[in-house]
Amino acid sequence: MTNPDMQKAQDGRVLIFDTTLRDGEQSPGATMSHREKLEIAEMLDEMGVDIIEAGFPIASEGDFAAVKAIAEQTRSATICGLSRANFKDIDRAWEAVKPARSPRIHTFIGTSPLHRAIPNLTMDEMAQRIHDTVTHARNLTDNVQWSPMDATRTEWDFLRRTVEIAIKAGATTINIPDTVGYTAPVESADLIRRLIAEVEGAEDVIFATHCHNDLGMATANSLAAVEGGARQVECTINGLGERAGNTALEEIVMALKVRHDILPYDTGVDSRKIMAISRRVATVSGFPVQFNKAIVGKNAFAHESGIHQDGMLKNAETFEIMRPEDVGLSGTSLPMGKHSGRAALRAKLKELGFDVADNQLNDIFVRFKDLADRKKEVFDEDIEALVRAQGAAEQNIRLKFMRVICGTEAPQSADVILTIDGADHQVTAQGDGPVDAAFNAIKKLVPHNARLQLYQVHAVTEGTDAQATVTVRMEEDGRIVTGQSADTDTVVASARAYITALNRLLVKRALTGAGTDTKSVSYKDAG
Repeated sequence: MTNPDMQKAQDGRVLIFDTTLRDGEQSPGATMSHREKLEIAEMLDEMGVDIIEAGFPIASEGDFAAVKAIAEQTRSATICGLSRANFKDIDRAWEAVKPARSPRIHTFIGTSPLHRAIPNLTMDEMAQRIHDTVTHARNLTDNVQWSPMDATRTEWDFLRRTVEIAIKAGATTINIPDTVGYTAPVESADLIRRLIAEVEGAEDVIFATHCHNDLGMATANSLAAVEGGARQVECTINGLGERAGNTALEEIVMALKVRHDILPYDTGVDSRKIMAISRRVATVSGFPVQFNKAIVGKNAFAHESGIHQDGMLKNAETFEIMRPEDVGLSGTSLPMGKHSGRAALRAKLKELGFDVADNQLNDIFVRFKDLADRKKEVFDEDIEALVRAQGAAEQNIRLKFMRVICGTEAPQSADVILTIDGADHQVTAQGDGPVDAAFNAIKKLVPHNARLQLYQVHAVTEGTDAQATVTVRMEEDGRIVTGQSADTDTVVASARAYITALNRLLVKRALTGAGTDTKSVSYKDAG
């Protein structure tokens, strides 16, 4: 048997050890099915992960079966099974991983005072157990990883002693876990550096790091460990794991890629596959990725601020240190919201196929800002609705204020103020529902004989804060006009659509004097 991982580390690689299927699955509620585990393992293998810790075979028959199936199907990665420091666990792990092209046994024991107290072992008794169990694992495979759990809270002299024992017993990888996310980056680097300098036989093994994120420093601690000499990083997709999670695979891979100037080490991971596996793990685990999560969060390559959007439109490097294509995205997102500026709105309109003049842009921008103040997220469909609802005709009639009273008890009423030819007029009217009351109030202030032919409401996007696009069609003496408006308040959208139609009706009245064929007057003429 040969150990391919040693050669990779000697060639200057940082090995990526993914434990999504073991530590990641230990997140409460993140249990995956057998089929899902095989699917995730296949994706990890295809993206170039060096070692896949496929599970804890002694934990259950299901875990054993999954680890064994992964070992049988995986083409490139080393397959690792976790075991406690006893022969039964180690034998079970070996039975699960031995079909792999490259199998590894990972055995561990808690070495800190708190963890030593659990099995009630003296230091000498624990030292002997480490020797016996690592020796047993090495008799099964030449790829053995040993971990002193809670290493960062273990006394230095005892930690050094146990690491030396594990190396002499045949361990080829020594993993130093920050089990409770206690350490800081400077400590992480110093600990690895000191172990390499002072432990006998350190030059013959790979030192690894496994950091938890309880204080939000898992990735920083892992990168510091690499700077100190670690050549394997244990991590999970999306940082999934116990409590606050682990070092995130995507953060380590991209940090080494982007900061190659200070950490000149390569990984074998194809970063372009990161986004696909991130989304899949989020789905099968039931743990959605937070929007502002580094690399894979929805907002990681999104820019809403007007200053940022303007800079991105001129040169993407002004506000992005990596390309979205590098992690499998098609490009940068410029989500439209209350912080967006005119430049971003113009670019978005152009993207949607609208080439607007400056005065049109100004009008749309005012209404866009008003919408963005009331709506959490403005979608492309919302912007299209704003453009469609824009009335090119002179708005002689404008809605200044409206308040409606509605509910289970009739009558419903609407209090409306319209600005007509520059003067404000107010009226209150009742109706069969809030929309009917609003229309009746408008008709009181702008008397007409037009018949309502069509009233249609369409939700532009999903959600309770979605815009409603209202279309109104009216006919008066052969003159047919339409009005359309969009708003998160359906009644407001209805009133504005009705008023837009009335404005167009006034234009058509002026254009169609006695003897004029109303069918010859176009909507363009009417605005």
